[in-house]
Parts: sequence; structure tokens; C-alpha cells
Amino acid sequence: MCEYFVKADPIQYEQRSRTVRIRNVLTSLRLENMVWDILAEMAEEEGCTTNALISKFHDEILAHRGEVPNFASFLRVTSMRYLRRCVISMEREQAQTLPLANVMSIPNRPQALDTPPKQVAAVGR
Repeated sequence: MCEYFVKADPIQYEQRSRTVRIRNVLTSLRLENMVWDILAEMAEEEGCTTNALISKFHDEILAHRGEVPNFASFLRVTSMRYLRRCVISMEREQAQTLPLANVMSIPNRPQALDTPPKQVAAVGR
């Protein structure tokens, strides 16, 4: 297991500083390249820039918590939570389609399964 992590490209965990405008104040954030990449992916999903997403996160956590003690760590954890949510979503999708795919690929199954069931007329209504 460790080999997978040890062989990660060092560029991914190299830190890079960026200047972001939050509440009209220029702020420098130092995050790992991989975190910047994940934030960029999240911003693309939201249809905004990475800087706009970061500013929005700052405003939302400030409104929710009243303070932002360690914003860089918050962004790292947010990135991990985003990835976890993506994995859970993919697992759910796979769980829903996998049983159907397995049924469809059963060898020598009767052809009757390929046709929809016949409609039965309601009696006594």
C-alpha cells in the first residue's frame, strides 16, 4: 500500500502560493499543487473561477462559523471531502447499474426476459 503513495509525483505535493482577493483584500494562500487542481475542478463544476470559488468558501464559512482560523487547512479538507463525495457517488451509480449489467450478461438465459411483460386487464373495476 505505501508503495502507491510513495511513488506519487513530488510535483503533486509541492506547495505553490497564489494570491486571491477575498472581500477586496489580497490574500496569499499556500497549498499543494494537487489541492489547487482539485479546487480548479470544483470551480469548473460550479461554473466559476478558482479564485471566485475560494472567495465564496471564505464568505460561507465566515457566515457559518463566525471566524476562519485556518483557511488553508479548510481548503485541503474541502478538497478531500469533494473527492470522497465523488467516490461515493460513483459507487452508488455502479451499484445501481451493476446488477442490471450482470442480469443482461447471463449466458443461455431465456429470450422471454428480453420482452416486456404483457399488460393484464383490470377485472372488477
